[in-house]
This record gives sequence, structure tokens and C-alpha cells, in this order.
Amino acid sequence: MTLTLKIVIGSTRPGRKGPQIADWVAGQARAQGGFDVEVVDLAAIALPLLDEVEHPVKRAYQHAHTQTWSAIVDSADAFVFVSPEYDFFAPASLVNAVQTLLHEWRYKPAAIVSYGGASGGLRAAQVLRGLLGNVGMMAIPQGVMLPGFAAHLHDDGFQPPQIAADSAGVMLAELAKWAGALKPLRA
Repeated sequence: MTLTLKIVIGSTRPGRKGPQIADWVAGQARAQGGFDVEVVDLAAIALPLLDEVEHPVKRAYQHAHTQTWSAIVDSADAFVFVSPEYDFFAPASLVNAVQTLLHEWRYKPAAIVSYGGASGGLRAAQVLRGLLGNVGMMAIPQGVMLPGFAAHLHDDGFQPPQIAADSAGVMLAELAKWAGALKPLRA
């Protein structure tokens, strides 16, 4: 059974580094196998701040951008959220994207790849895990924290130390286990 993995770039800020890190995560996932991999860029979807009249529990979306986002999330079996840390928190764009929907997230596992300065985005990952649990996702504890990530950005992409690739391998293997186990719950 092939599972669908969506790698979500959480920052929409100009000059962001999330796309390079998401491409690296996608490469790790494709090399490991077991997933059909798609990178999803929140900047391209351009979700306004909670602009639907009805609560997401009703799934009565009026706007095309919400309908598009709903279809993307609905079609996934698992997620990796690529998140920077802004002011010890996940970016507002990512929090908004999660809170825009509800049912589409349920019974799906998620992992977090965070990046930042000395903490590697650990605080952002911690608050994001709580939010994901609140919308019915299984936020797995395995993730990848990338401290000092900027030193590993090069002209030919993001090239972190081997320990990051090792962590990604553990995270993706665990994510595949959870995705396979949770898929029948959504049937």
C-alpha cells in the first residue's frame, strides 16, 4: 500500500528558507520509499486569515482557496510540517492553515521538521504538536530539529549533517507505520 505524504512549507515570509528544507525532506522521503511525496507551499495557496463564515466543523467552505486547501489535506495519509521558529512559536501562516480546517486532519499522523537558531525550532515544534493533537491528528514524537540551519544552505540546496538525515529516516519510518495503522480509521 502506497501512502500519500504531504510536506507542508509552513512559512510564507519573503526570503524564507522553508522551500529548500522541504525539498531536502522530500528527497529523504523519496529515497526511503513507501510514500507518494508532494511538497505543498502555503505561500502558493495564499490562505487569508480565517475568512470562512462557517466554522470548519461544518465543511461549508465558500472560498476557492479553502476548497483547494481542503482537497489537498483530505487527499493525504500523512504530513510533515516544515516550520521555522518565529518568536518562540510556529508561524501564523501555519497555525492559520491548520485552524482553517478540522475534519480533513482527523486520524492522520504528522511529523515536524523545525529549523532555527540554537534551538533548531524546538519550541515551535512543541506548540505545533499541541495544535495538531487538538484537531485530531497524531503528532508523532520523532522529528528533525535543525539548529544553525543557515550554515547548511548552499547553492545546490540544503545539506545538513548526517545526523539530520539519520533523524529524518527514523521519523519517516515511524510516520509510515502510523499512516498505515490510521488509514482504516478514516474508511
